[in-house]
Amino acid sequence: MASMSVRRTAARTGQYLALLCYLVFLAAPLLWLVSTALKTPQEMARLDPTWIPLAPTLGNFAEAFGEQDLIGAAERSLLVALASAVLTVAIALPASYVLARYKSVLNRIALGWVLVSQVFPFILVIIALFMILRQFGLVNSLVGLVIVHATFCLPFVLWMLQGYVRGIPRGLEEAAAVDGAGRWRTLASVVAPLLAPGTAAALMFAFISSWNEFLFALILIKDPEIQTLPLVLVSFTGPEGVARLGPLAAASLLATVPSLLFFAFIQRQFKGGLVDGAVKG
Repeated sequence: MASMSVRRTAARTGQYLALLCYLVFLAAPLLWLVSTALKTPQEMARLDPTWIPLAPTLGNFAEAFGEQDLIGAAERSLLVALASAVLTVAIALPASYVLARYKSVLNRIALGWVLVSQVFPFILVIIALFMILRQFGLVNSLVGLVIVHATFCLPFVLWMLQGYVRGIPRGLEEAAAVDGAGRWRTLASVVAPLLAPGTAAALMFAFISSWNEFLFALILIKDPEIQTLPLVLVSFTGPEGVARLGPLAAASLLATVPSLLFFAFIQRQFKGGLVDGAVKG
């Protein structure tokens, strides 16, 4: 018994150490970003850099916000990311239910195509995509950018959500039907609440993918007045590719805040045991 207890303690200690190392690994880039944003140019040029700024300054923030319309760019990026996330999930939810619940050759072909579509690099469709959007007058438009982001997030979100739907026991829907609930009532009262964690995960994936996306925005958005935040961040890189690290780090901190806030807002949906509780009830 004593040896078993020792092994359990050692295993748990190892798990906590691994988790701590992982957290440090994740936090290091953010800490470096904060440290760089607070350093003076002279301190960043030192041969022996330190994590903690010796003479913290807000000059990089003043320079970044004074030089570029970061707030306006962040608002546009937020609008595009939210719209594309909602559009993606709104399309994927009903489609994922059909793919998961109804067995047919067409559904299997659709799922196979979803997987195959993830193999091709996006650069292959850039020219065709640009020509299609130009025909509809959606080039240099935030609406066109939303459609593009939703289109390229949709296959993965669809595949992810249909896995969540498969995890919901059919018996719950059958029990609701026995109690007299119709199809729409069953979907709204039984299936939708149990899909809350999957919906939250899909929203977060679509939002972050759109928020960080750069290539499509670079190709489609030409007017500086409607540029998204990733495009504005490029302006802190000189013509010779030399980045001004201070202002760039300060502006990049702004780019991390919406993602963190969005995750904090929806993380309450990640609750375990929803299906188990419904079965027991």
